[in-house]
Amino acid sequence: MAQPSSRADLINYCKRQLGAPVLEINIADEQVEDIIDDALQYFHERHFDGVIQTYLKYKITEDDINRGRARGVNNNAVGIVTTTATTTIAGTATTFSYEENSNFLEIPPAVIGINKIFRYDGSQTTTNNMFSIKYQMFLNDMYYFGSTEILTYAMTKRYLEDLDFALNTEKQIRFNQRQDRLYLDVDWGDVKKDDYFIIDCYRLIDPNDFNRVFNDSFLKRYATGLMKRQWGQNLIKFQGVKLPGGVELNGRQIYDDAQRDLEVIREQMSTTYELPPLDMIG
Repeated sequence: MAQPSSRADLINYCKRQLGAPVLEINIADEQVEDIIDDALQYFHERHFDGVIQTYLKYKITEDDINRGRARGVNNNAVGIVTTTATTTIAGTATTFSYEENSNFLEIPPAVIGINKIFRYDGSQTTTNNMFSIKYQMFLNDMYYFGSTEILTYAMTKRYLEDLDFALNTEKQIRFNQRQDRLYLDVDWGDVKKDDYFIIDCYRLIDPNDFNRVFNDSFLKRYATGLMKRQWGQNLIKFQGVKLPGGVELNGRQIYDDAQRDLEVIREQMSTTYELPPLDMIG
C-alpha cells in the first residue's frame, strides 16, 4: 500500500520502489530487518518528528537516598564503584584509588535525551514549614486570599523565586543514552523519601504504538536508499557475470547510485528535518 502502517508494509513499499515484483530484489530477509532497524534508529536520533518532549515523574525511595549518600559507608551494601590504578613513581609503586557513588536513577531505554530535572521543594520553601520564608510571608501578608490584588501576589511570588535562585544552586545532572542512567549531583541530605523528581526529557516515538511513523516521508526514502545500497553491495561480486539472454549484472552502479542518494537524503536531514544546534551569542 502507498501509505505503510506497519513494518511489513514499509518493507514492501521499499521493494516496490526498487522495482519489485517486476525485478527480483536480491536481499536476504535478515538484511532487510537490519536495514529497517538502522533506518528507525537514524530517524529517532536525528528527525524532530522521531521524538517527543515529555515529563517523567519519579518517586524517591529510601534505597535511592542511601545510594546517593553512600560515601564512607559499606561499599557492598550501597554499591560504590571503586577503581584502582597502580603506577611506579621514582622507583616506588604507588596505588591510586578512586570512588564513584551510585547516585543515579535507571532511565527507560526509550529516553534518548534529558534537559533537566525540576526543583523539588526543600525545607526553605515548603508552605507547611512555619520557619520558611514563604510560610511567613503568606502568613503575614496574605492572611486570606482576597486581602491583596493579583499584581502584588505575582510580585511576591517572583521575589520568592529570585531568592530561591540566588540561594539554591541548579540541580546538576549527567546523562548518556548508552548507559540508561541519570546521575544526580545533588545534596542528598535535602532529599526526602516519597519526594518526586520531574524529569524533562525526550522520548522516542515507538512505531509499534504510533504506526504513522512508518509512513513518514523521510523514513520511506531513507529505508529505500539503504535497501538499494545493500542490493548493490550483494551484487558487486557478480560484476561482469552475464545471465541468460545477455543481461549483465551491474552491482557497482547500483551501489554508487544508492550512495549518492543517501548523501542527498542525509544532507536534507541536516537542513530540513533536524533541529539546529543551539548557540550562545555574546
